[in-house]
Amino acid sequence: MSVVDDLFDHPLKIEEHAAMPLAGGIMGNGYQCGMLWAGALAAGAQAYRHHGAGARAEVEALLASQKLVETFRARAKEINCAEITELEWKKPSGGQVVKFLARGGPIGCFRLAADYAQIAFDTINNALDEQQLSTPAQPVSCTGAAGAEDGRLEMHVVMAAGLAGGIGLSGGACGVLGAAIWFRGINTLKDGGKLSFDLGASSPEMERFRRAPIMNLNAPASLGASSRMPPTTRLMCMRAAARKSSKRWPPLARI
Repeated sequence: MSVVDDLFDHPLKIEEHAAMPLAGGIMGNGYQCGMLWAGALAAGAQAYRHHGAGARAEVEALLASQKLVETFRARAKEINCAEITELEWKKPSGGQVVKFLARGGPIGCFRLAADYAQIAFDTINNALDEQQLSTPAQPVSCTGAAGAEDGRLEMHVVMAAGLAGGIGLSGGACGVLGAAIWFRGINTLKDGGKLSFDLGASSPEMERFRRAPIMNLNAPASLGASSRMPPTTRLMCMRAAARKSSKRWPPLARI
């Protein structure tokens, strides 16, 4: 995210640092690569600069995030960290780690990060330059709705919008979970605290999310829908999920 924001000449140091726990597929759980989470946040930041707050900016962020997933998959073949690295992040064995290091896994990740920064920059620019046919009157993302419900800054609400549906409606690990972790990171840094990245540590967001009555780590399961359904239907599902989560799930700031 830092490299992409620097390319846009708009560094966001706290927001960039707060995205660190999303590395390794959300705190080393092997879900979507941290580059995708960070890229979607960067797309949201740029959408906010173009359009300010509101549904138009959220739509732009969401569509740009969809494009980011497409270009990332074209470059890396997969979007999940576990599949890219061929490593079981949740319970890595010594043999897996040795195999990962032997085939130059870390070098491959660094190379992918270097390549994808420019790809993400170009993808975001092209997506935001495309003219959209219409803009809904209401917020369109569960992540944005959750952030607004929690009283987050308008820029942060738009930045989180592209995480919806498992990042741009791609159907991976749910975007509300990623947004909750990111929001907490922002709180921690603003309060003068430090973020840690301990693969063995338990994430309070992850545990609360697993226990929530309507939620599942996988976005389509959370919404009771397939990631291949029409976009308008998926947006309706996300709105319903956002309304339910605001009633049954504690505000993100308390997680």
